[in-house]
Amino acid sequence: MASLAAAELLALRNRVPMPTVRVNEAAVATAFVSERHLRIDGRAPTSFAPLSGFWPAADGWVRTHANYPHHRARLLSALGIADTGGDRELVGVLSKELASRPAGQVQETVYAAGGLAVAVASAPAAAGPALVETRHVGHSSPRPLAPAPVPAQDVRVLDLTRVIAGPVATRTLALLGADVLRVDAPQFPEDADAHADTGVGKRSTLLDLGDPGDRHAFEDLLGQADVVVTGYRPGALDRHGLTPDALLDRYPDLIVAQLCAWDWSGPWAERRGFDSLVQAGTGIAAIEATADGRPGVLPAQALDHGTGYLLAAAVLRALSDRQATGGGRHLRLSLAGTASWLLHDIRPTPTQGEADTYDSASWLAETESPYGLLRHALPPVHYDGAPVNWDHAPTQWGSDLPNWA
Repeated sequence: MASLAAAELLALRNRVPMPTVRVNEAAVATAFVSERHLRIDGRAPTSFAPLSGFWPAADGWVRTHANYPHHRARLLSALGIADTGGDRELVGVLSKELASRPAGQVQETVYAAGGLAVAVASAPAAAGPALVETRHVGHSSPRPLAPAPVPAQDVRVLDLTRVIAGPVATRTLALLGADVLRVDAPQFPEDADAHADTGVGKRSTLLDLGDPGDRHAFEDLLGQADVVVTGYRPGALDRHGLTPDALLDRYPDLIVAQLCAWDWSGPWAERRGFDSLVQAGTGIAAIEATADGRPGVLPAQALDHGTGYLLAAAVLRALSDRQATGGGRHLRLSLAGTASWLLHDIRPTPTQGEADTYDSASWLAETESPYGLLRHALPPVHYDGAPVNWDHAPTQWGSDLPNWA
């Protein structure tokens, strides 16, 4: 979908026939596990911390996420576990504590403390649609996109996302020529390995929206942006006056794309979450369970990567629509929506014969970066004449000035 949307926007900008779109399955399969293929000076990153994973509870299973220091601290505090010693030593303590409590109680206790734990659902659950789009009728003329060699050239994207799904979307827009500036709060450092994987083609700056000077710099960026992509839980940016309605009232031709873990309505709408937790909470982990009943996972973090490419496609389509008719757009996607789509709306196709194999080495490249020599996955988005790689390595997280290129 992202490849098709890119080709459509390119044809519209240049007023030429749409280029042929061809997507290589091996490229997609490699890109969907890009974080596993990443090597930094030969070193393989650690995907999950020791306190993240599936644990037996008193009446089922629970999935925890403690990769970030603040989530780890909240998990331990919520369960009354003293943060002493290393994670390896705490594994046994955490396991014993979780085994003594019902899974639902763990989920709600940890959530109330701002941590991350989800009871593993025993059956698939439905969620809202994978994409909800609202058109905003603007009263100004959007900045026209002139003919260009790549679809998103001169498009300015404010990237307010973290971890995988949102950064994959903005990484894709950067590949296609967009000027993508990622903005993070300095008090919440990003994992360096994660940024090395998803920061290619982008720049990264730090702004504290509670600081008057930083807020002024952010407003300058916002006033010139074409697209704002947010990946924080619903409501997290509201106190800064950055609700979609507020943004579109001020900038009627802006494209506002929001990503969340769960859904945009209902009791879980404002909860934090990650791909692994959504797989657990929507029934995917139960479907993928092993023969002994231990919950399982998809062979890739497909909710993250799939939603990322869906989000990139939605933004590209919105840019095409805006070019043709004007007006801003409000796009909403969720990991749970993608999970529901995979579970309920796609008809499986039986495999004929043995499953296809692919050579991932053909879809890897090496790039020098501030982090060291990166071995990384090449982009899977393709149409005739598409870029085969990003035009630059990730910059050091937070090292760029808050301005447009």
